[in-house]
Amino acid sequence: MKHTGQPPLPDWIQSAYQTLEKAYTSGTAELSKTEAHEFLLAESEHIEAHADAVFAVDRLLDRGWLYEVNGQLRKTE
Repeated sequence: MKHTGQPPLPDWIQSAYQTLEKAYTSGTAELSKTEAHEFLLAESEHIEAHADAVFAVDRLLDRGWLYEVNGQLRKTE
């Protein structure tokens, strides 16, 4: 991700992004927020609660690591 002058995201949120990348490499370019939350809960070793998954996705959106189009999340290239 490009340097934005903001402090880096915590390691566990960066790890969540790497986990989500696995979902995107499985043949889909988009995920709903619900799908992203469920994927993180199932696959991330750092996320155990739904609130943590929501927080991670929200931070990734806020920082531009993900973006939303018509209710679907996409990776920033």
